[in-house]
Amino acid sequence: MVGDIAFLEALGIVTLAAAVAALLGRVVRMPSIVSYVLAGLVIGPIAGWIVLGDEPHGALEVLAEMGVVLLLFLVGLELSVDRIREVGKVAFAAGIGQVLFTTVGGLGIAYLLGFGWIDALFIATALTFSSTVVVVKLLDQKGDLHSLYGRIAIGIFLVQDLVVIVILTVLAGLGRAEAMSPGAIATNIGMAFVGMTVLLVGVVLAARFLLPGALGWAVRSPRLLLIASLSWCTALVVAAEALELSVEIGAFLAGIALAQHGAAHDLRRRTHPLMMFFVVVFFVTLGAQMELSAAGDYWFEALVLSLFVLIGNPFIFMVIIARFGYSERTSFSTSVTVAQISEFSFIFAALGVATGLIHADILSIIAMVGVLTIAASAYMILYSEPLYKRLSRWGLLRMFRAGHHEDEAIGGSPLRDHVIVVGMNEVGRRVVEELCARGETVVAIDSDARVLRDLPSRCVAGDVEYPSTLDDAQLPSAKLAITTFRGEASAKLFVHRCQRAGVPVAAYALDKPIAEQLARAGSDRVVESRATSGERLADELAALRVFAEEHR
Repeated sequence: MVGDIAFLEALGIVTLAAAVAALLGRVVRMPSIVSYVLAGLVIGPIAGWIVLGDEPHGALEVLAEMGVVLLLFLVGLELSVDRIREVGKVAFAAGIGQVLFTTVGGLGIAYLLGFGWIDALFIATALTFSSTVVVVKLLDQKGDLHSLYGRIAIGIFLVQDLVVIVILTVLAGLGRAEAMSPGAIATNIGMAFVGMTVLLVGVVLAARFLLPGALGWAVRSPRLLLIASLSWCTALVVAAEALELSVEIGAFLAGIALAQHGAAHDLRRRTHPLMMFFVVVFFVTLGAQMELSAAGDYWFEALVLSLFVLIGNPFIFMVIIARFGYSERTSFSTSVTVAQISEFSFIFAALGVATGLIHADILSIIAMVGVLTIAASAYMILYSEPLYKRLSRWGLLRMFRAGHHEDEAIGGSPLRDHVIVVGMNEVGRRVVEELCARGETVVAIDSDARVLRDLPSRCVAGDVEYPSTLDDAQLPSAKLAITTFRGEASAKLFVHRCQRAGVPVAAYALDKPIAEQLARAGSDRVVESRATSGERLADELAALRVFAEEHR
């Protein structure tokens, strides 16, 4: 009982420190990952409130491991085949080119700084990947997530994530080797790839024949969908461990398999809040593992490696992206998004320490590089436009010989003056079909991906109780929102969100009492159930004077 209370006290210290650090970080627009690592540094090495490995504080490591599993599960959920196909040649060329450049360059620099080849290899690998989590948050904060350079950057990160599978497999092989002889390393890496092949074949077969039916049944209930998906993730984690692979591989492949299903979009939103709690624990405990003596001894090495990431990564991206004919502005804006190391770098280093391949000093160096590069690149991304203008005025970008034309938007560019229809019941589908027939750009939303099939509009699978669903539908730039919800609570919530976004909203009501409630909630127009046809309801909504004259 005493141990349980002590564990809860330790967990309370971690969460409170993370919350305080995140609030202070918002003042200077510091990325949350940096705030969490610094919080761990304060409560660990500095204050000594948390000592990992000692009971009950060692139990925090279990929660941190769960955070890693959920993080890679969520990253896998982003990796749909369709999204990879959309990014084009530039994402593949830039993603693979940067991986090769940073690996070779980082290995050389680490070796020149006096590290052994195993340590240098871990450091070089940690420098290779950029942070999808940090960049997506910053681009969304700027409103550039759907811009041309934003889409190219996200495509590049998706390509990099494919390399994660290979890296994790190699690490699993290295972790088996009792003696670090070349023969033992080759044998164990080979065995790891055999296990990886078996697991991958099983995942492909399950994704083809098992998951569509199972998820099609579970999607009827959002809560059941979440439970089924986490059960699938757990099953693959257990399978990976049985094959002597890392549990991170199982979680990552579980996410990739689910990413091909239509319900993946809604699943990402439901998993994200659960994941964030465990991820916070992971990054705080990571900071608590840092050794201040190592930070003092290796500050010069960390600074050199950080400058390599902050300058070298954007440099190689500028070279590659400019060669594909993109403008100087687009090439530069995309390049600054990769000037940091990834959350995967922390995970990779922590796994290296856990398997005994590297010392905790290397983890401390990688953590220092992570804090420096993530913090610096955050400001580079947020202020990329004034930074670009200054560098361009000084003539420092001429060497890349990129064009000065303005690139046109690519597919998936931001919507403008569209109509959002929520709730694909019989009435909702009729409204969507009628509005599309009138020439309107329509986005249909429903939590059940199955009912979105065969609609002539753009579709978003998700629940409007999550703001990210409406972000995907680009609510602020819509000219009208329509709800055909039969439930009063859901309809009122949607009306409230539309009011906050400044978008006119029309609501469909089953009876007069509900119509009165929705009118009081702020609906610009309420249509009762007597307007049962999509055509008549569209005519009623046209009275809001948001449709073009020729479409009325």
